[in-house]
Amino acid sequence: MVWLIVIISFGVIVSGILLLKQSAKKFNLTDEQLKEIKQRNQQLDKRDNEENDY
Repeated sequence: MVWLIVIISFGVIVSGILLLKQSAKKFNLTDEQLKEIKQRNQQLDKRDNEENDY
């Protein structure tokens, strides 16, 4: 009886992980969008470094 519960629990966990993997969307970003994201990240990193220096 315990083994049945363990097997069902394992199946639920594995199926949940597979469902998440299937439903994950990939981002189709243009080169311009990637450039803007990198630029924004650099600005935020610079601001964080300046705040941490104080």
